[in-house]
Amino acid sequence: MADFGADVETFRAEARAWLEANFPKALARDPDAQVAKMQGRAESDEATAWRRAMGEHGWGTPTWPAEYGGGGLSRQEARVLHEEMAKVGARNPIGGMGVMMFGPTLIEYGTEALKRQHLPGIVTGEVRWCQGYSEPGAGSDLASLQTRAVDMGDHYLVTGSKIWTSGANLADWCFCLVRTDATKKHEGISFLLIDMKSPGVEVRPIRLINGTSPFCETFFTEVKVPKDQLFGPLNGGWTVAKRLLQFERDNISAGLGGGSIGAPVQALTVLEAAKDYVGLDEAGRLADHDLRRRVTEHLMEARAFQLTVRRAADEAKSANGPSNAASIMKYAGAKLAQDRNGLIVEALGHQGLGWEGEGFSDRETAALRTMLRSKGNSIEGGTSEINLNVVSKRVLGLPDPKTA
Repeated sequence: MADFGADVETFRAEARAWLEANFPKALARDPDAQVAKMQGRAESDEATAWRRAMGEHGWGTPTWPAEYGGGGLSRQEARVLHEEMAKVGARNPIGGMGVMMFGPTLIEYGTEALKRQHLPGIVTGEVRWCQGYSEPGAGSDLASLQTRAVDMGDHYLVTGSKIWTSGANLADWCFCLVRTDATKKHEGISFLLIDMKSPGVEVRPIRLINGTSPFCETFFTEVKVPKDQLFGPLNGGWTVAKRLLQFERDNISAGLGGGSIGAPVQALTVLEAAKDYVGLDEAGRLADHDLRRRVTEHLMEARAFQLTVRRAADEAKSANGPSNAASIMKYAGAKLAQDRNGLIVEALGHQGLGWEGEGFSDRETAALRTMLRSKGNSIEGGTSEINLNVVSKRVLGLPDPKTA
């Protein structure tokens, strides 16, 4: 679509008509059902039809190039589409790491053959991806990774292990960092795309403190990977990996600011928890004045963060993608999410201590589990400490204390 200007209402009418014809109205009553496939749950017939309609139209990835199955929309058009979807209770059923992280990097760095092979499954939501970065001995110092890929002529033989591999037990493919040159650190890393159904791949989910298992241990034992699944130059994977991390941090920060990472779709908000469980005074204010102050400060910070994320997204579009400033947003988003979830549980009082069983509603037990899960927000996507180092060196230009 062309840049719109005066055509904004024309596109809005087009989006509204398409949603009227394609969005199953019954799904508006159950937002969670709309994203079942994305979250690895059983999908209803209506949810399947909705996902396929969005994928075939390209609107699950609205700003991606139409030639690869995306919507080809401008940022403004995509925003209008989001507004019209919200009006009818529709959620985007297509997402995950393929959309958030790997897809944008593939569009920017991939060969035409890799784009044609892997993008269709991402834009339709049929193929799930996971990230093979961290290892038991290579977390914050990721470049020390030891999973190796040996050149066997027409394929690589991959042996090693990864940890904190989100969704690996549900994934079809893995974008994975491997060592192809043991004599160099950063310059000895390559980026491979690994079919998770390959012989020699083993996945073990890790149970977290909140009772869920979104992360996994992933083991590769002499896994054959065709040479045509090398993404980027041989021994040049570190450059590609850093670019993907920018997309990851950019998307995680946006999700954290909106409360969507690790939280149920219909989770309690801070205001709902405070009003319903603490109560209001005769003037209609929160009865606990200290909590009122902290909730107000949090809501102000959250609104400022959301506006900043929107501005950064517009700037990223004009600058051809996110910059190292994404580390600032990831750091701030993690803190914001942890503050929000802590305030909700505090407002619930003893009802915020429920794990399961009678006496606690689903939303109350979800609040506690979400608060516990949010402790990981300052670790995933690069720890807060690493993100602060990125800001220090690459945004502010401060000297490395090791060499200063």
